[in-house]
Amino acid sequence: MSTMERLQQMLYRIDGKGYRAYKDIQGQYDFSSFLLAIDHVQGDPFAALSKIRVRVPMHRAQLPAPLYSTATRRLALEDFLTRQLHRAIGQVVDGGRGSGKSGLIRIDAGHQEVLKRTAVVLQGDWVEARLEAGLPARGRAVMARQAEAMLCRELPRIVEKGLYWQNTPQQEALEFIACVENYTAIRKQLAEQELVAFVADGSILPRESGATDRPMRARDAVAFKAPESLRCTMKVPNPVEGQSEITGLGIPTGVTVIVGGGYHGKSTLLQALERGVYPHVPGDGRERVVTHWDAVKVRAEDGRRVENVNISPFISNLPYGRSTQNFGTDDASGSTSQAANIIEALEAGAQLLLLDEDTSATNFMVRDARMQNLVHKEHEPITPFLDRVRALYDELGVSTVLVMGGCGDYFDVADTVIMMQDYLPLDVTAEAKRIAQEHATKRVSEALTPLTDIAHRIPKRSSFDASRGRREVKIDARELDLIRFGEESINLRGVEQLIDFSQTRAVGNAIYLAQKKFMDGVRSLREIIDAMEAFFDEQGLDALDPFHRPGQHPGNFARPRKYEIAAAINRLRTVRMQHVQ
Repeated sequence: MSTMERLQQMLYRIDGKGYRAYKDIQGQYDFSSFLLAIDHVQGDPFAALSKIRVRVPMHRAQLPAPLYSTATRRLALEDFLTRQLHRAIGQVVDGGRGSGKSGLIRIDAGHQEVLKRTAVVLQGDWVEARLEAGLPARGRAVMARQAEAMLCRELPRIVEKGLYWQNTPQQEALEFIACVENYTAIRKQLAEQELVAFVADGSILPRESGATDRPMRARDAVAFKAPESLRCTMKVPNPVEGQSEITGLGIPTGVTVIVGGGYHGKSTLLQALERGVYPHVPGDGRERVVTHWDAVKVRAEDGRRVENVNISPFISNLPYGRSTQNFGTDDASGSTSQAANIIEALEAGAQLLLLDEDTSATNFMVRDARMQNLVHKEHEPITPFLDRVRALYDELGVSTVLVMGGCGDYFDVADTVIMMQDYLPLDVTAEAKRIAQEHATKRVSEALTPLTDIAHRIPKRSSFDASRGRREVKIDARELDLIRFGEESINLRGVEQLIDFSQTRAVGNAIYLAQKKFMDGVRSLREIIDAMEAFFDEQGLDALDPFHRPGQHPGNFARPRKYEIAAAINRLRTVRMQHVQ
């Protein structure tokens, strides 16, 4: 293994040469206090950044073993250290030094949510950080002195500030870990109390603006406070303001309808529940908003492709006798797409559906009595969600939380009705039931058949092709909601619980991994994504890189849920499915 001095000599030797001369420095270097691995060198200063790793022996980092003694603590500490490294980079690195991306150093740090990432990995004997660096160039010529400053002076300072416990804001780290540990403890209590979600008193749900996920300043926001009738208590392992129990709103299993006037916080509450499937950083305002892990937000999605989905529980009796038990289209309507999205979520294993009327197809949600009298059922293929939501819970055990501001017919099927007023929740269930009795609807249920078990499908492996041009595998995450898979683009704009660009990158590669490792013509889509969950639990995310070799750099993945992986597979326009017989 080479030393730091050897790296310096190699850099000076290639000074002024063409950029590809940087390839000579690939390899591993002993910096005495840590190991530097230069795994990949970019082709030119405008290309994707070079990939480097630093591995620090634990006897030098001195991270206390109890802080990563459980899976939850390890997740929290790895995430915290990633953020610490990001902060250290901002303090140490001078910035652009030459052409293109010269002089940049980056790490894949998160935002408000705490996710399992590959950026920092903790093992018993060492801690490793995976970073990206823009090796400096003037035009396309090597700038050795600037590269030496980055790798031999700035990088050691980043390591010391970001990975050494003695330089870490230790109280902040302990609070971060405690916050994530409390979140996990609350989630475990949801099922015990027959809840699908919990929102702690004092939570700040509104965001700073529509363009950021940061919380609104506390002095400008209304702190959340549960109504007494829906208040419940959760035990936490780490005291909050000196208390080992916290109170808040418990949303029961069943059908919950959230009502209220415009701009009073209905959608704000639902959005917090969407994101509540993930832990949040301390101070986010939603760090004690906890939602059932198997919650899926569903919306209408005009124009999406649907492949061989049995949407007959919601849409049937199409003109000209077209079947909806194996429905497919390249350009779904709002109602058809929403029906498919629900069935696909249930197929993947969802136990809680989240819906907002603002992003739903109106004719999918309800048909009132007047419309029923004008357009008779024999001429209307759609069975409204109103007529299925009760059976989803009673027959399949799937709960629903629904924002509805314009149709009181849902009072008839709701178990709980919460009214948001000035951003505070009120339990109006009894009043809603009274109104439903006094002003009885004259509409007739249009659910003419029972809600049967959800049909499962088997993906055809041959319908997945990740190649592009001369590349056998070419997968890019172009935006948060756009994956380029081979020659195909996967549009994920309707997948609202995909919240991090590194998750999107992971989803694209997960599709390829699923094709190569788990698709065999026998396993259903549900079995495939469940097998991938188990694989990630055991092996981690490093294997998502199709070119990954052990000991190299897959440092820009964040773990997605199986629901977002399944959603991406369903939106790949080349995919073909067959029903399980």
